[in-house]
This record gives sequence, C-alpha cells and structure tokens, in this order.
Amino acid sequence: MIKKIVVTHPLNEEIMKSLEKKFNVLVANSGDPKEIYPLIKDANGIIVRIGYLDRETIMSLNALEVIGRTGVGVDNIDLKAASEKSIPVIVTPGANTRSVAEHTLALLFALSKDLKVNDLEMHKGNYGIRNHCKAFEVFGKILGIIGFGNIGREVAKLCSVVGMKILIYDPFVSADIVEKQGYEYTEQLDILLQKSDAITIHVPNIKETRGMIGLKELALVKPHTIIVNCARGGIIDQEALLESLERNSIGGVGLDVFQSEPLEKNNPILKYDNVITTPHIAGLTGEAFFAMSKMVADGVEAILSGKKWINVVNPEVYESPKWQ
Repeated sequence: MIKKIVVTHPLNEEIMKSLEKKFNVLVANSGDPKEIYPLIKDANGIIVRIGYLDRETIMSLNALEVIGRTGVGVDNIDLKAASEKSIPVIVTPGANTRSVAEHTLALLFALSKDLKVNDLEMHKGNYGIRNHCKAFEVFGKILGIIGFGNIGREVAKLCSVVGMKILIYDPFVSADIVEKQGYEYTEQLDILLQKSDAITIHVPNIKETRGMIGLKELALVKPHTIIVNCARGGIIDQEALLESLERNSIGGVGLDVFQSEPLEKNNPILKYDNVITTPHIAGLTGEAFFAMSKMVADGVEAILSGKKWINVVNPEVYESPKWQ
C-alpha cells in the first residue's frame, strides 16, 4: 500500500513532484490540527511548514510514523508526545542559515539608514526628508548578538566584515569559542543590552528564552539602539516593546516574527515609523526553501522506508523496540 504524507503547506515544486512519485501526498493549506484532522487521521507522515501538532493530536494518530519540520524550531511540536509514540521528528539544520543571516543584515541596514521613513516621505513628495539626517553608519558600532548558534555565527561574520564590533551573549557557548573567532564575550545579558548600538536575537523559543526581553531589559538599551528579531516572536515581550516604542526609548525595531502569526493588520506594532516588519520570510529565499524542502522530504522518505535519519531532534526514539 502506498503511504500517505500530509504537508501543511506546499514545499518546493520540484520536491513536491518527487514526493508524489513515491507517496500519496496531500496539501492541507492549513497548520491547524483540528481543521485538518480528517486529512491527517490516517497519515503515515506529516510535514509541518506553518502550524503545530499538539499532544492530543499526536497521541490520536495511530498510523503516524514520522513528523517533518522545515527549519529547526520545534516549539510548535509536542516532542514528548512524539517520543512516547516512537515517532522521529525531523528538522533541517543549516538549510536556511545564510538566508536568515542575510535577512538580519538587511533589517539592520534598513533601520540604520532610516529607509522606511525616507521611502514613505518620498511617496508623499517630501524630498526635504533628506535633511532629516537620522541615518547612521554601522561601521565601528557594537552589535550585540544573543545566541551564537549557526545563524548567530553567520550574522557575526557578515557584520564584522562591514566593520561592526561583535559582542556575544550565549550561556551555552564558552568564552574561548567566541574569543578565538575574534569577538567579545559576556556572561551577562544586561551588559550586552547596555553596550550595544544594535542587537539581534538568534535563540530558540523555549521556556528559558520566552519573554527574555521585557520591560526591565529594554530599559537598559541606549535610546538609539536598534533591535532585530528573526528568531521567534515570543522572545521579546510585545507589550514591553510597544511601551518602549511609545516612549521613544529605543531607536528602531526589525521584526520577522511575532507572538501571534499571521500578524493582524490592526496590530499596534504596525503604527510606528521606526518599525520594519516582514512576514516570517527570513528563511524563505529560493535557495533556502529548496534546501529545506529537500532535506525534510529526504528524511521523511527515509523513515517511511524503515531507515534511520540523522537530523532528528528526538534520537532516543531509535532505542525503542519499534526500531530494533
């Protein structure tokens, strides 16, 4: 019998065609498990691009053998439930590292050059906005990077090339590793917040990081400091961010991720001229989309063929009797 894979949203077209030659592939066009339950109730594999799989859903899916996730964030998958059922959860590490790093750099440049305000005023015919002089050079400025994983390291490389001084905070990385690469390390988040002219966030959305940037933390930054978040929305407390923007106590914000997605058009964060938003696209260049699609499809195919796959976040499942 041909096995069934449900994809919450389409993968790269070429990869979809390849999967369809071997499996019964259905596209749900939704990531809400309650909404798509009739499709996934007998699925052997589920690939989540946008959406979530909660414990109740996972425990009810008796045919499910594998869960695929484009990207590396799995805060939207109940890993404990998947592991209890010996279901490997596949991720795509490194597939979109460069893409997210470049997007981070783009937001840093756009904010430092005040591009949003200048573009809006030009559309109004206000050529005099050129005398506003709010843009600044990034050369010689301190960039605080919160999280020194693959993406944080790539951002550090890119920004050091344009002359920024790099300051790293990551309690899971040693000072030696950071300093060997020519960057400064701090064990205290407060110090990074106080010293940085620009801050970018690259940590997962886990219990320890949720809301880690709140009113107390935002009160420490300089009034001109710009903040970029291409990681997860819940890491910055939105109410605290709104209060800081209202008080004009931070220089600007670039957001690719939000506490609730998709972002509603009446969200108050959109009213500020010094906020640039993008719709969670940092990891969705054509190159990254192809790489993520291929990696997750290859992994799902391997598991459904009875083979172990290396890029899983719960490798302990391979110790279960099912995999012996």
